[in-house]
Amino acid sequence: MDIDLILRVYPFFVEAAWVTIELSVLTTILGLTCGALGAAARLSRNVVLRAIAAVYVSIFRGTPALIQLFILYFGGPQIGINLDAFDAGVIGLGVNIGAYMTETIRGAIVSVDKGQTEAARTLGMSRWETMRKVVLPQAMRMMIRPLGVNINALIKGTALVAAISVVELTYTAQRYIGSTYKPFEMFLLSGILYMVIIYIVGQGISWLDRKARIV
Repeated sequence: MDIDLILRVYPFFVEAAWVTIELSVLTTILGLTCGALGAAARLSRNVVLRAIAAVYVSIFRGTPALIQLFILYFGGPQIGINLDAFDAGVIGLGVNIGAYMTETIRGAIVSVDKGQTEAARTLGMSRWETMRKVVLPQAMRMMIRPLGVNINALIKGTALVAAISVVELTYTAQRYIGSTYKPFEMFLLSGILYMVIIYIVGQGISWLDRKARIV
């Protein structure tokens, strides 16, 4: 174990960790947006919207995220989509995790007791009022932990963008292995920083879950 080497390269890995954090935040925002829209479409009365959402979920859950990134980044220019590596990483991973979040959000909504929906409609609430005042507040409590699992998976999945040369933790480890020939130290350091990020996110999700249950 070359401790001196780890201490020398540590600042560069911390800088790369901030790129991983930025990528994770932006991707999570996009994923939640896609998930909310996808869930709304899956629960819609419109047959076309339901079909589109079902195809979206099927494609992005049924194919590897790395292949999706390659199609977007390397294949995109052939059809006029020119993105830099970071933007391609955000969009590719965001749309991918959005498919998983779609099912997480939809599952939480449909798990709310239908009797409450029927009672709200009996009281004269519209479908939208029932969803906003009765169903969603309960569903949001149930979806926090599953969405947290999706977000943790997403953070670990950001390592995939190293394949398109985004300078985040995994790419930085690979780059320094090429000059130091110390793969154990480099991957150990990047792994520890991933664990720190995921631990902090996990604590935040647990706090939100506790607050939601109290409310």
